[in-house]
Amino acid sequence: MSEESVQKKFIIYFCIIGCFAIFSTTIAKNPVLPLFTESLGANDAYLGLIAAVSPLAGILFSFPIGVISDKLGRRKLLIASGCVFLIAPLLYLLITDPIFLIPVRFFHGLATAILGPVIGAIIAEKFGSRKGVMMGTYSSATLVGRTAAPLVGGFILTLFALAPGYTAYHMVYLAAFCAAIPVFILILFFHDTNGSVKKITIADFTKSLKTFLSNKGLRAASIAEMITYFCFGTFETFLPVYLLFTGVPAWQTGIIFAVQVVVIALTKPLFGKRADSGDPQKQIAVGMLITGVSLGAMGLAADFWILLALSCVFGIGMSLSTVATNVYAADTAEKNELGASLGALSSIMDIGHASGPLVCGIVITLAGYQTGFGLCLLLSVFATVFVLITGQKREMSKGY
Repeated sequence: MSEESVQKKFIIYFCIIGCFAIFSTTIAKNPVLPLFTESLGANDAYLGLIAAVSPLAGILFSFPIGVISDKLGRRKLLIASGCVFLIAPLLYLLITDPIFLIPVRFFHGLATAILGPVIGAIIAEKFGSRKGVMMGTYSSATLVGRTAAPLVGGFILTLFALAPGYTAYHMVYLAAFCAAIPVFILILFFHDTNGSVKKITIADFTKSLKTFLSNKGLRAASIAEMITYFCFGTFETFLPVYLLFTGVPAWQTGIIFAVQVVVIALTKPLFGKRADSGDPQKQIAVGMLITGVSLGAMGLAADFWILLALSCVFGIGMSLSTVATNVYAADTAEKNELGASLGALSSIMDIGHASGPLVCGIVITLAGYQTGFGLCLLLSVFATVFVLITGQKREMSKGY
């Protein structure tokens, strides 16, 4: 069997894992989580707290998970992730008080906090100079799961709408469990040769953190990832409200968001290939600038077709930037610190994703949507300049 054929099967294998894994976690929260939380008697403040818990797991654990995977091996961490994917959906079936959603959501968040940086490191090691296109392909596969989950979840809720008690919600979480089964089984077939130590110490974490912070390429990639997802968090949280404010009907809002997801899914492999062969540093800068300009322009638009076009442009910017960021981080990371570097990048991404709605929510409340979206534009310009000035040239010979 040729090397190309082996690599093709390898990426298909991980795309299947990623698709089902993200489908499982997404269907557990969208649209069922707010409805289930409300049915348990929780108010909006409670809902906000519960929704914030899952990203918190990524912020706290993605970096330590990356370090552990570098030292102990990728397979052990993937199996741990598979166990969380399998167990977490069943825990929702036991909940009768909304307070217990907090630890369950945190536990469930560990699944993706582990899976993301570990698979990113595996792909970077396996594909070397082709890692960009393969990371883009994997990311597109996860978007398929992310897009399908709300549709399936909504259908299940509608199908069991007249069932007594919490039956409709429980059926959704059973669907999440069923989607996690192939994830767990497929992970068991993965074998790697990483991990040369049997234990890990605090000094290992400290060393990895110092290595990450001292690397100017990784610092640039981190700022880019944080600001990009700051914009994305603002986009997905406040654009629906802005569209309602400007008189855009709900079905058109759905189209605007759906098209943006499709654009990202279709372009990520293409832009990943571009990052492999070109200059990912410049690609990040261009992508961030497009993201910021398009989001800033949305605050000045009210026409559906203009907003749809801007949403497509926003998706192109996101796709350009995020796939190049991972390639750039993998290029500039130390060979034995790849998992730690991508884990830290993932943690910083989650910080940006979580802080965007919070910060821009305050700004929008005080000064309006134009100012809130304009802040994203200013931050994107700042980050673009920072990446171009602070970053370092890629090492074309570096391979894993």
